[in-house]
Amino acid sequence: MADSTELRARDTIHAGGEWRAAVSGATREILDPADALPFAVVAEGDEKDTDLAVAAARRAFDEGPWRHTPVAERAALLRRVADLLVRDREELGLLESRDAGKTVEEGRVDIDCVADAFRYFADLVAGEAPGRVVDAGSPDIHSVVVHEPVGVCAMITPWNYPLLQASWKIAPALAAGNTFVIKPSEITPLTTVALVHLLTEAGLPAGVANIVTGPGHTVGARLAEHPDVDLVSFTGGLASGTKVARAAADTVKKVALELGGKNPNVVFADACATEEGFDTAVDQALNAAFIHSGQVCSAGARLIVEESVRDRFVAELARRAERIRLGRGTEPGVECGPLVSEQQRAKVEAYVESALKEGAVLRSGGKRPEPSVERPESGYFYEPTVLDRCHREMRVVREEVFGPVLTVETFHTEDEAVALANDTEYGLAGAVWTADAGRARRVAGRLRHGTVWINDFHPYLPQAEWGGFGKSGVGRELGPAGLAEYRETKHVYQNLAPKPVRWFAG
Repeated sequence: MADSTELRARDTIHAGGEWRAAVSGATREILDPADALPFAVVAEGDEKDTDLAVAAARRAFDEGPWRHTPVAERAALLRRVADLLVRDREELGLLESRDAGKTVEEGRVDIDCVADAFRYFADLVAGEAPGRVVDAGSPDIHSVVVHEPVGVCAMITPWNYPLLQASWKIAPALAAGNTFVIKPSEITPLTTVALVHLLTEAGLPAGVANIVTGPGHTVGARLAEHPDVDLVSFTGGLASGTKVARAAADTVKKVALELGGKNPNVVFADACATEEGFDTAVDQALNAAFIHSGQVCSAGARLIVEESVRDRFVAELARRAERIRLGRGTEPGVECGPLVSEQQRAKVEAYVESALKEGAVLRSGGKRPEPSVERPESGYFYEPTVLDRCHREMRVVREEVFGPVLTVETFHTEDEAVALANDTEYGLAGAVWTADAGRARRVAGRLRHGTVWINDFHPYLPQAEWGGFGKSGVGRELGPAGLAEYRETKHVYQNLAPKPVRWFAG
């Protein structure tokens, strides 16, 4: 793998099997959010670079071998990629930490999950039947439904889980026989560039995998509207997602959108009836809200706790939140890294300020930490923050903060808990904590969220579909449905004994 930590301009645009600089020659510095210092320079592509990459992907799909490669060979290549990811786990984990600000351990876990995704989709396609036979009611008719690749896929990925989110799109797209152009976030592009290097090393034909590093308003917008793109898959914010959908509508291309969430974590008193149960629920509430500094679309940013245990629960939650060790993600023992940018930190600060003006009670955090050796003053750090006495009318409760901010609401009855949890325009994920198995099933069944965890938070399975309701988006990733997003279906109807129909006189 190329050294991406040396401060020099690199050719990070890959089109038609060649690495090159931007047509304009423009570059962008990549900053380490722990100290705001540049540690890499990448090409800054625009519409011209995007057109070249799409043209390469189009040629590779229409004229190249990949779409016709036997499924077993495509699966074998995906497994080779997984092996290469394991080989480079330490380097990629460190790069993800420096790029996105997360801890190295979080980065390593991400790489493991990326490898799992490639293996899962390899196994899924390798074990499939070649087609579904449809009974036409006659021995002279052979009717079958087969799967075909969509074509050229445009992928636009976010900055919080750069490589993981890329893998959720790239692995099924390649398994299905597509070609693609990916645009990683301009803030955190480095591990996606590294993945394209690994795809090339694994033997993927030229033109199948293409990447353009650059901003959303040029590269992303052009991908969404491009007439030679057959599908666009976007993960990011609601405002940008709606722009992608509008741009894609003119060419009636397939669209998959994952647009974030405002996720409830519902805790019933009976889940805290024992000391072990109480400790587990508090620990998981911290994990739900503060992993990767809360910069997670599925973060449990809304704690909805039964009134009878609220005081004790919030007091312990705030005590532990204050003890979370903030610092550079590469430092041993650090539990929470910086926010990804100064812009993101300013956004979080504005939400906390508005919440306090609207009556929220600050229980912990709410400010930038004191600088230290492991927390440079120039870094984008913000303390894990617990806001008590929140209500639905507050912006911090309604809108996605995407930072280390946990709001606390309370309820008295099961119906009230469900109503609060569903009172959101999003519907990505949620959780319910209870010792009552019947209640767990009832509440999970009533929650209008794409993923519901019972007595847990954050795990996902490659075999299970991931997506949301409401403004959390459309389409699914992971699982069989994730593969289906990158396919078209064709009905092949063969008449083995054709005869004239004589509908018309002749």
